[in-house]
Amino acid sequence: MLHIFNTIEEIQDAVGVELGVTEWLEIDQARVDAFADVTGDHQWIHVDTHRAKNSPYGGTIAHGYLTLSLIPYFSNQLMSLRTSGPRLNYGVNKVRFPNPVKVGSKLRGRATIIGLPQIHTGHQLTVRYTLEIEGKSKPACVAETVVLLLT
Repeated sequence: MLHIFNTIEEIQDAVGVELGVTEWLEIDQARVDAFADVTGDHQWIHVDTHRAKNSPYGGTIAHGYLTLSLIPYFSNQLMSLRTSGPRLNYGVNKVRFPNPVKVGSKLRGRATIIGLPQIHTGHQLTVRYTLEIEGKSKPACVAETVVLLLT
């Protein structure tokens, strides 16, 4: 379900509330290879399907930063910020990759707004994202993102 936030007050009312979960997204080798090309990270565990068959994972795995980079994709399925001022990506407070994402796995996002303190230029929105792997108890990624909502 898409949560539309038109005001800071609406966001404040949602602090501590899980926004829901997204649809599943399959992570295929083409996506991993494209990410390797963009970042220049061609480590064999990500791109050499033949060699990776003999790895502890039995095949290639997605880059951790590829997994992290999917947060905007999942976020857009969960919430829309329509506040009046500009929004800036301020960074990430904490990122962990508890479980590798094997190519062919499916991921989905889960999000909770965890903070909205006022700052001198507006508000600082912090959202915890958990990227889950279908059929696995441990997530692929847990990250707290920070967005500046400027006034």
